[in-house]
Amino acid sequence: MKYVRFLNSKKEIRFGKIEGERIQVLDGPFLDPASKPTDIILSLNEVTLLAPVDPNKVICVGLNYALHAKELEHSLPVDPVIFIKPQSSVIGPNDEIICPKISQRVDYEAELAVVIGKTVKDVTEIEAAEAIFGYTCANDVTARDLQKKDGQWTRAKSFDTFCPIGPWVVTDIDPSHLDIQSILNGEIKQSSNTQNFITSVPKLVSFMSQVMTLNPGDVVLTGTPEGIGAIQSGDEVIVRIEMIGELRNTVK
Repeated sequence: MKYVRFLNSKKEIRFGKIEGERIQVLDGPFLDPASKPTDIILSLNEVTLLAPVDPNKVICVGLNYALHAKELEHSLPVDPVIFIKPQSSVIGPNDEIICPKISQRVDYEAELAVVIGKTVKDVTEIEAAEAIFGYTCANDVTARDLQKKDGQWTRAKSFDTFCPIGPWVVTDIDPSHLDIQSILNGEIKQSSNTQNFITSVPKLVSFMSQVMTLNPGDVVLTGTPEGIGAIQSGDEVIVRIEMIGELRNTVK
């Protein structure tokens, strides 16, 4: 099932589930178990898709593909290296990524995003898997020069517009064997598969829950494969993930 968050013709935020090229509107957020389908049906082309969730926090893992760690000249971590992107960094499909003036090198990073569906803390891998609502595409945009300069990643990862996610949340798929690509101006730049994760999705979610409470709507980014590169004004960058679809954004 695919779920969306969107603006209708009245500029109201609504939620729905996708059936073909149509949206069946729900009477509340899709993360709320009490939400039910209405009799309102809309076409995809008459709404504006938003980031499918408005997360309280985006928790990310770095260096979750061995070849990406190699290209950054990092050794493989003993434990997952985690960091947070702020809520203000989140944008949706077709929104603009804005390159900050203080950075001379901004990179794309295609990633599988996990949407949490239940409040969890200190959970096992089995419990972590049961807490996942679904999956979407993400771009962990990074000011690479500032990342290297600072030695830690908060500034480089946290600029407004640096966390595109979307276009929808897909449920009931196996995250352990999905093709993932980034496409810059029509050219494939990253191409890998989530079977190359160093740490699996359930293990990541379990690990993060040992640190902080995860709430419904929180997003977990699972790391990017090798092939990162720079973006600049005028570019179009696409994150494509098997069984989910494509997240498109332009760069300003």
